[in-house]
Amino acid sequence: MNKTVAALIGMAFSLATLGTASAETIRIAGNFAGEHSSSQAMLVFKEEIEKLTDGELEVNIFPAQQLGGAAENVQAVKLGAVELIWVGTAYLTRTIPELEVLGVPFQFPDRETAFKVVDGPLGAKLDEHLAEESLASLGYMELGFRQLTNNVRPIESIDDIAGLKIRLQPNETHLATFRALGANPVAMDVKELYSALEQGVIDGQENPFSIIVVSRYSEIQKHLSDTRHFFDFISVVANKDWLDELSPEHRDAVQEAMNKAIAFQRELAIEQESEALDKLIEEGMTFTPVSDELAADLRSKTADVATSVRERIGDELFTLVDSEIAASTE
Repeated sequence: MNKTVAALIGMAFSLATLGTASAETIRIAGNFAGEHSSSQAMLVFKEEIEKLTDGELEVNIFPAQQLGGAAENVQAVKLGAVELIWVGTAYLTRTIPELEVLGVPFQFPDRETAFKVVDGPLGAKLDEHLAEESLASLGYMELGFRQLTNNVRPIESIDDIAGLKIRLQPNETHLATFRALGANPVAMDVKELYSALEQGVIDGQENPFSIIVVSRYSEIQKHLSDTRHFFDFISVVANKDWLDELSPEHRDAVQEAMNKAIAFQRELAIEQESEALDKLIEEGMTFTPVSDELAADLRSKTADVATSVRERIGDELFTLVDSEIAASTE
C-alpha cells in the first residue's frame, strides 16, 4: 500500500468519528466541486438514506478532493477505506477496461440515448465486471459532453488541434482519440490540472462546460469550442464487501436513496450545462463553435479508435451498445 493511500485511509477513519456512536457511517469521497450537480446529489442521498433508515445509517460526504484525487478515491473504495465514491467513469477503466466501451468518440448522439444504453443490458453486464474487482455499481450520473479548451488558438479546423498538449483523463480510448487528431495528449489526475494549466505545462484540457465553470478554468484558459467528442458518465460505486455485509433492508435503502439522488442529478445537470456556456463567455473565454465541416473531420479522423477498442475488449459489449443505439433512433 502506498503512503498516499495509507494516509487517506487514516483520514477517512478519523473523520468518520463525526457520526454518532449508535449509527453506522457511510463515507463518500469525490473530486467534484461542492456546487457541481453530482455533489449536490450526494446531499440528496444523505437526506434520503438517513430518513429511510431512521438514522441507523449516517453519511459523511467529502467532495472537492478532500480525500485525494480521483485515482486515489478509486483505490480507497477498493480497499474499503471509504464505502462509496462518485467518480468520472474514465478513472475506472484502468481497473475495469470493459468500461472503455462507454468512452468511444462520437458514440452517443444525445444524453437520452446515452442513458438508455447505460441503464439497460449493457449496464448490467458492466456491473459484473465491476464486481470482479470488489466494486458494486449503484448507477450512473451525467458528466456530459466533453468540450475542448486551450490557450494557444481558436479551433477552426483539424490542423488547429495538431501539436496541442492536452490533458486527458487516464483512459486509453480518450488518449488514442486525441492522438488521432494530432494532439499531444497527457494523462493527468484532475487534482493536478489547474496548476498545470496555470503554469503552462500543458496547453489545454477537455471537460463539460459545467465542469469548466465550477473548476474556474476560465481564469487560465482563453479558447473554448463545442467539440462534443465524448459523452461522459459519473460512476457511483461502493465497496462490494461492505455493501454485501449490510442487512437486506439497509442494502435496499442504499439503492433506493441513490436512485433518487441520481434522478435529481441528471435533471440538475441539464440545467447547469445549459447555463454554463453563457457564463464562460461572460467570464472572458473566446467561444468558437464547431462547424459542420469540422465536426465531420473530427468523426472521420477518430473512426478507427472504436475499432481498436472493439479488438481490445471484444464484440459482446459493443453489440449491446449498438442494439440500444439503433433502437433509440428508430
